[in-house]
Amino acid sequence: MPLHIIRNDITKVHCDAIVNAANTSLLGGGGVDGMIHRAAGPELLKECRTLGGCQTGQAKITKGYKLPCKYVIHTPGPIWNGGNNNEKELLTSCYYNSLKLAKDSECKTVAFPLISSGIYGYPKDQALQVASETISRFLSEKAPDMIVYIVVFDKNSYLISEKLYSDIRSFIDDNYVDELHNDKELFGTRELFNNIPTSAAFDDDIIHNSYENSSKSSIPSNKRGFFGRKKNTSAVQSEEKEHQELSVMLQSMDESFSEMLLRKIDEKGMKDSECYKKANIDRKLFSKIRSDRLYKPSKNTALAFAVALELSIEETKDLLQKAGFALSHSSKSDIIIEYFIVKKIYDIITINEALFSFDQKLLGA
Repeated sequence: MPLHIIRNDITKVHCDAIVNAANTSLLGGGGVDGMIHRAAGPELLKECRTLGGCQTGQAKITKGYKLPCKYVIHTPGPIWNGGNNNEKELLTSCYYNSLKLAKDSECKTVAFPLISSGIYGYPKDQALQVASETISRFLSEKAPDMIVYIVVFDKNSYLISEKLYSDIRSFIDDNYVDELHNDKELFGTRELFNNIPTSAAFDDDIIHNSYENSSKSSIPSNKRGFFGRKKNTSAVQSEEKEHQELSVMLQSMDESFSEMLLRKIDEKGMKDSECYKKANIDRKLFSKIRSDRLYKPSKNTALAFAVALELSIEETKDLLQKAGFALSHSSKSDIIIEYFIVKKIYDIITINEALFSFDQKLLGA
């Protein structure tokens, strides 16, 4: 049930359907509505004229025309009037009815703007909260394999509340050690990162496991020394003894990340599906972790599970250690996540909103 928050122009997002924050006439307007109509071409307006408008909170679907998507789902959002005029319920309906149309049209990927947060005046932090709550609930209950993007265009607009932003800013200022980030912590060596295919460059799990595979493949498999000379019998026997000792040590390895994760899920009385959904993790990735006791996740994936399991700071450090990582006060991302764990705020969407506001990589998907 991955939910992503991305910064982009929604008319350039490649997916099955994009959602248009339309007006009730569906005949185009300003803001996102105007951008979508201009990018789609005149055919979109021609089809919209046949729909007879749309009520606030409802949704209607058209073709995508020149846009890089199959469909455009049009939904008129509410105008902000102080919050006491059914705005939240209407905005919730916008997201729910749009997602229902997308599901009925067999869409696997859907991109939303932050509906009503522009000229309609809905406060951005509240608009994002309604969006994330409604989308998460729909995905969990009705479309677990759908991928949804919330697309934010204005990079200068902080989406979380000013108070939360200020609190996190103060927490970072009190705990941040060094402005210089350690690239190796995120990507390993620069040579390794440069060898990762472009399509995988920002998938931490692919990067991490590519490193594991490259390390294994570099170990010689024969028993010849330098220049191809055969090793003598005593050297071979010594090497075999070392291999046996290593085998014994490997058999007595500590609990792996995968084993600790599954144990914690059981201790919390959670179902697997409940855990990976709370972590904003794809079901396929969780299956890989479950089936491979030595699977090495990315740091952000490990942290996502720590949040989903509502672990304490010490438990989070233990889980990270199993994956070969540690919390660092030279990482703003780590400090932000630590802030929420200390405050016992374990809603991953709220945490991701904060990470997004501080230009940090999101947890989970």
